[in-house]
Amino acid sequence: MSKINLVTKGFLKENAVLVLFLGLCPTLGTTTSAINGLAMGLATTFVLIMSNTVVSLVKSLIPDMVRIPAFIVIIATFVTVVELTMQAFVPELFEVLGLFIPLIVVNCIILGRAEAFASKNNVFDSILDGLGMGLGFAFALTILGAIREILGSGAIFGMKFFSGDGMLVFVLAPGAFLVLGYLIAITNKINSKKA
Repeated sequence: MSKINLVTKGFLKENAVLVLFLGLCPTLGTTTSAINGLAMGLATTFVLIMSNTVVSLVKSLIPDMVRIPAFIVIIATFVTVVELTMQAFVPELFEVLGLFIPLIVVNCIILGRAEAFASKNNVFDSILDGLGMGLGFAFALTILGAIREILGSGAIFGMKFFSGDGMLVFVLAPGAFLVLGYLIAITNKINSKKA
């Protein structure tokens, strides 16, 4: 697989949210605004890149019997780094994302990439894979959050662009499902044209 494909496949072809339907809990729970989606996506991207790197480096040292628990410990280490960094430098954002930050540890995207890719490939390719899948995840969350924020409150990244209130349904959980459904349909349409 080419280096470009490793980075770009996470955006449309193998997008974790829009194609593989992984990580839907943080996707639906944190995307009430574009900034929340972007922050969660970037935090996940950091963990993906770092855990893929370490897993690829130590794959030959980990016995098969403890492979998955070892991967979880590696992932948890980087999630702790993200959590403490956010708590120290962006406490307001940390409060909003709350429980979803520690839940990155059990995000299927990260463990899946560690098991399916990083444990079988070299370090550089594993970094590119983590970057591509993470940025694709961040892209999906940011788009979902932006659409919900625009329709729900008439703002994007907190900047109001029309007066009055938007449609309340898009700020609530049903709005997340509705917007996600349309984004999945659009992604399927784009992917079917490329096939």
